[in-house]
Amino acid sequence: MLFETSLFHSYTPDVAEVLETTVGAAQDGSRLDRALGELFPDHSRSSLARLVEQGCVRVDARPASKPSQRVEAGQRIEVTFPEPRSSSVEAQDLPLTILYEDDDLVVIDKPAGLVVHPAAGHRDQTLVNALLFTVKDLSGIGGEIRPGIVHRLDKDTSGVMVVAKHDEAHRKLTEVWGTEQVQKEYLALVYGHPSSDRGTIDAAIGRDPRDRKRMAVVPHGRRAITEYEVAERLRYVSLIRCRLRTGRTHQIRVHLKHLGHPIVGDPVYSGPQYRGIPDKRVQRVLASLGRQALHAERITFPHPSTGRTVTFQAALAGDIAGVLQELR
Repeated sequence: MLFETSLFHSYTPDVAEVLETTVGAAQDGSRLDRALGELFPDHSRSSLARLVEQGCVRVDARPASKPSQRVEAGQRIEVTFPEPRSSSVEAQDLPLTILYEDDDLVVIDKPAGLVVHPAAGHRDQTLVNALLFTVKDLSGIGGEIRPGIVHRLDKDTSGVMVVAKHDEAHRKLTEVWGTEQVQKEYLALVYGHPSSDRGTIDAAIGRDPRDRKRMAVVPHGRRAITEYEVAERLRYVSLIRCRLRTGRTHQIRVHLKHLGHPIVGDPVYSGPQYRGIPDKRVQRVLASLGRQALHAERITFPHPSTGRTVTFQAALAGDIAGVLQELR
């Protein structure tokens, strides 16, 4: 055994627990934050580095100077883990549909129009505000009682989202996100009819050189791959099922525009193209949507505790389903 861990509870009111361990041969000469990540695998390296900076880590009974300091085999390390502090974000009673919940994670069906994180212009009324009110057993992410957002959906994209309840679940999910172990499928209503019923879009995505607020297919961007299949062909539009093999910003929106079939209602990548449709009734139906017709339908990933592959699905959002019914 390279190291041993002992645990005792501190009686300091603001301290959850103190853990002590010994640097093993495998960590000899490593940076302190890297060694801590190996010795305390239930915590993320970034959160442990913050504890060093906050003066919560001692090496051979002396306060650690910085995360980058080197450690030697045999040194004793003591880490004080404070009680998770209350989030600075206000808990708010907002409508929230929970598809599944256990001790590690919660899966929700995010409605269109809901921003995920508080930010400039959206200080409250966000998904995080709603989760803080609805989920009662958050144990802390990065030392703060808050939900661990594993991935994001754009404000006007609806559908299934996964949220971690504690640091270990967040770390494990983040490690596999973006790998082939995670499969994400979306439904998109697009203008026109693709020439092929299925295909793969392999086109790099980066900042649009003409508008830095947008993304675009560019020669030197990051590789992005989207598989698509036509689920239904309707008058002037098609329902497309997309499977992401990479996770770039606005990937589906940019790739479908690149394919020549932008998403209906997308204010950034398509605009009001419905105005060019000769059928006035179809124009009115598409104009009624009021947001991009993109829905995260299904997600598959390994559960952070059991490792078992799990799949969750959110039924197509009512507004998009209503438009489809009208067009049929």
